[in-house]
Amino acid sequence: MELGGHWDMSSAPRLVSEIAEPQQERKTGTEAGAADSGAVRTPRFLLCLYLVGFLDLFGVSMVVPLLSLHVKSLGASPTVAGIVGSSYGVLQLFSSTLVGCWSDVVGKRSSLLACILLSALGYLLLGAATNMFLFVLARVPAGIFKHTLSISRALLSDVVPEKERPLVIGHFNTASGVGFILGPVVGGYLTELEDGFYLTAFICFWVFILNAGLVWFFPWREAKPGSTEKGLPLRKTHVLLGRSHDAMQEAATSRGARASKKAARPWVEVGLALRNMKNLLFSEMWDIFLVRLLMAVAVMLYYSNFVLALEERFGVRPKVTGYLISYSSILGAVAGLALGPILRLYKHNSQALLLHSSMLTCTLLLLYSLAPTMGAVVLSSTLLSFSTAIGRTCITDLQLTVGGAQASGTLIGVGQSVTAVGRIIAPLLSGVAQEVSPCGPPSLGAALALVAIFIMSLNKPHSSSDRNGKLKSE
Repeated sequence: MELGGHWDMSSAPRLVSEIAEPQQERKTGTEAGAADSGAVRTPRFLLCLYLVGFLDLFGVSMVVPLLSLHVKSLGASPTVAGIVGSSYGVLQLFSSTLVGCWSDVVGKRSSLLACILLSALGYLLLGAATNMFLFVLARVPAGIFKHTLSISRALLSDVVPEKERPLVIGHFNTASGVGFILGPVVGGYLTELEDGFYLTAFICFWVFILNAGLVWFFPWREAKPGSTEKGLPLRKTHVLLGRSHDAMQEAATSRGARASKKAARPWVEVGLALRNMKNLLFSEMWDIFLVRLLMAVAVMLYYSNFVLALEERFGVRPKVTGYLISYSSILGAVAGLALGPILRLYKHNSQALLLHSSMLTCTLLLLYSLAPTMGAVVLSSTLLSFSTAIGRTCITDLQLTVGGAQASGTLIGVGQSVTAVGRIIAPLLSGVAQEVSPCGPPSLGAALALVAIFIMSLNKPHSSSDRNGKLKSE
């Protein structure tokens, strides 16, 4: 049985993307010269981008843990607080793909700056919110434009070779994870002060402004956004590799006709990109995004009642559980540094690594559900930190490999939208599962992970060397 040929990496279809043509036409002489030279000098650029990821999650994680307490202090009922919290996920669901397409159209630099600045505006408004109306209003800019990490990952995929992409994205996730570990500590300290929440929100605003300044002064000359890291001509990365020669010629002719006209307006280009993305989702990549959704919901179910379950099953106090969560977060950040040796062991086969990490995640979720002692819980949490961190990196790399890095912003945006769907449905599934048992949510998560493993195992990829040979022959 075969759900889609794209798990076969030697014939992986590429996203039919029109959105990079305007970027190519706008490329300056300096960028063109850099592309022709074939040298990718990105060390400083990557370090700057890692710092952007760190500052982004550092600022956000100072504020987000305090939101529920602040909403309660404003007099909102638990139901209203839940609706307000869900509204952020709904905004992310619809904006992720749009912002991703927009970043492919206008360029990663402009979109990254705009998203950081508009998110900063949201946190500035949050620092001035003294009632529920202003609080909800303040969450809108962040809900729509808080896609700094997605665009940064798309930018990483543009400037590094394909074999290095999982490792670099893993390092980026590590840097971001460190920010997520330190942010709550700082936020928790600040909230103890008078008007602590408002002070924390204003500090978060200035962290975002600092981030925008960092992006503005990036060493952009060292990067080659929009170039192909595989050494393939740009036009060949915009077509499905499985297309016939006539179809390729027809696509090239139509693009040439469009290029001779005046540049299309950005929203027209975004609409075209979304139409192409829709066709790809429903014909070629649907099972990749289904695997992403299943694994995301599985992990969210594990975390959904973690504190409550440990208290009911083992009498563990929330404070001790908090230490365990922090410990797991640190291990997740460290996992990004271990990606290099693991990828070399797997010969850079992200599909195989994703399959095995998902199998490990499924096993550990089941172990946690059946754990008779806290020792088994700590063991499962420790290994889950590694398996989930590796799995997230691999699924992102697989999306870009199959869909084509020329539409990296769109692809990662759609992936974020899929994850946002998981954030909406996971609490509902968790509530139903908890009616059965405190172990219900992680048990359901293990079942969903098993379904994802079944989907992945239906299509075995060819070896990495076969894939590389295919690309070179093209």
